[in-house]
Amino acid sequence: MILVFRPAGVAVISLAFARYILEPIFMPCGVPEIAIKVTTAIGITTVMYINSMSVSWTARLQIFLTFSKLLAIAIIIVPGLYQLFKGETKNFQNAFQVDSVQVTGLPLAFYSGMYAYAGWFYLNFVTEEVENPERNVPLAICISMVIVTVCYTLTNVAYYTVMSAADLLASDAVAVTFAEKLMGNFSMAVPLFVAMSCFGSMNGCLFAISRMFFVASREGQLPEVLSMIHVRRHTPIAAVIVLYPITLLNLFLGDIYSLLNFMSFLRWLFIGVAVLGLIYLRYTRPDMPRPFKVPIFIPAVFSFTSFFMVFLSLYSDPVNTGIGFAILLTGIPAYYILIVFNKRPKWFQKFSGEIRRVLSLSCKVTILEILVFFIFF
Repeated sequence: MILVFRPAGVAVISLAFARYILEPIFMPCGVPEIAIKVTTAIGITTVMYINSMSVSWTARLQIFLTFSKLLAIAIIIVPGLYQLFKGETKNFQNAFQVDSVQVTGLPLAFYSGMYAYAGWFYLNFVTEEVENPERNVPLAICISMVIVTVCYTLTNVAYYTVMSAADLLASDAVAVTFAEKLMGNFSMAVPLFVAMSCFGSMNGCLFAISRMFFVASREGQLPEVLSMIHVRRHTPIAAVIVLYPITLLNLFLGDIYSLLNFMSFLRWLFIGVAVLGLIYLRYTRPDMPRPFKVPIFIPAVFSFTSFFMVFLSLYSDPVNTGIGFAILLTGIPAYYILIVFNKRPKWFQKFSGEIRRVLSLSCKVTILEILVFFIFF
């Protein structure tokens, strides 16, 4: 969670944010990679700062960015549907026809498609902050999945009214290409709205992940320092900041597709195992309370699909998935040494104690000073 796919996940969204926010500045030229990386780093730092400063700021910003996201989608869907009703359907003919299908490309295709719907499980991380979670969490997930599915499908339909499959594949920023072809001068606004949408995803992702680290620390599965809350701002500051240096490292080491493959391998492995565990508990502990229950074939098909993607990616991209798998295996000795036997090395105890000391003085220390401490300690 800390070393691999949470930092890589934030880095993927942040790279998309940077590309879209820079597109209007560099049009019609391409955006330099170094500019994308630097802008991404600034975006990540901003999100970390906001989440460290105030829970209410984070929540209000998320509400605003959610409406901005829906507005951006509407700006694409409405003119696209207008083109469709005018009869612009030539790009839909044989739209899914390909000369050949390479097995090695299937995992990334699955990961990219599933990534569009990946927010469905983040709400589970903030259950403690949701009123009546037994009712509201399943309801929110079901409603949001329907909205996302409809919006995602209609957005792609809108793209195909003015772009062919080849145009879509050739474009680094599809929404920008769509806007240039259809909206004229107004096309400058589309990438900005999409960038705001990505920023909202970064903000919501970090908000949820930090709560997961906070609870895991409170349960004794992560260092105690991650369960500390700022005495005045009441934010889980350590759980927020711990992602910062690792996310920046992921950012400068890989591109968006290698990060997606690297991250998705472990993400879908763990999701598949978790769903398989639910199936196991359904039969071994049938009397457990289950506020939300689905037919057994749904988790069975879901877990099978997850494992299919995981094992296929081992074949198609052995380097990235091998690195991720190696990092995963380090969790076995870490679990037994640090949790089961509770034998933490002296340097680790000293490091944790120093961090606790700094955070305990957080009434007198600014958020930026703590950021600097975590980066350069």
